[in-house]
Amino acid sequence: MLRTPTGHRRLDILEWLTDPAAHFPPQRHADLVTDGVTAEAVARKLGVRRAVAETHLDLLADLGLLRTTRIRRRTHYRRDDIRIAEVARMFEKGW
Repeated sequence: MLRTPTGHRRLDILEWLTDPAAHFPPQRHADLVTDGVTAEAVARKLGVRRAVAETHLDLLADLGLLRTTRIRRRTHYRRDDIRIAEVARMFEKGW
């Protein structure tokens, strides 16, 4: 799923969320590192509509690679580095 034609966008998102403070502007009601990044911020960075960004983010969250936090009426996304490491080990073992 990460290597589909739009998979490069998902890989970019995962890379950006490694250091969100370096890739996204500060948010008003949440901390980029501890709370995560909104779909709107990701959409602006990708140059797409929010719904498109949400599709990518929700897929990554469904795979367990991102964690979500609700703050006010927005969902914030951040990496789950432990899960990402587990998935990487599975692929290294020839999953």
